[in-house]
Amino acid sequence: MKNIGIFYGTTTGMTAEVAEKIANQLGVDSSNVKNVTSVRPADVSDYDLIMFGCSTWGSGDMQGEMHDFLDGVSALYLKGKQIALFGCGDESMSDTFCDGVGEMREMLESCQADFVGEFDTDGYEFEKSKAVDENGLAVGLLIDNTNHADLTDSRIKRWCLQFEIA
Repeated sequence: MKNIGIFYGTTTGMTAEVAEKIANQLGVDSSNVKNVTSVRPADVSDYDLIMFGCSTWGSGDMQGEMHDFLDGVSALYLKGKQIALFGCGDESMSDTFCDGVGEMREMLESCQADFVGEFDTDGYEFEKSKAVDENGLAVGLLIDNTNHADLTDSRIKRWCLQFEIA
């Protein structure tokens, strides 16, 4: 089984809650779920599959502590590792929904890790997002607990299916 680490930046606690739900779904021990304010960027190197999560604020900005943390991670050489992304946003911010997820992707491309965890955008209602690629797929899991909390658990479960290893 892959060694999975989940790293998140949170302001209101919502991204922390999503990180815990992902961990529970995948059977990841809580000791491997880490708030980026309490770890060093080099700590991500301990994992085969590294999950990063943050919320989007203001006019599409990545959560502050995650941005600072990824500044350090972006200098690491992570070839042979996998990175999966998730984030929280508000679909009523239709032009910037979960842009923080797209920004994480941009910051981490220099690490030379393999990105995994794309997610379809069926059922979402927003105009555009930096988190959506040219094929219309999200580069990670997008969560809107503000308007669609009822869909959070099923979206997490569906996203996590691609990481479950027998």
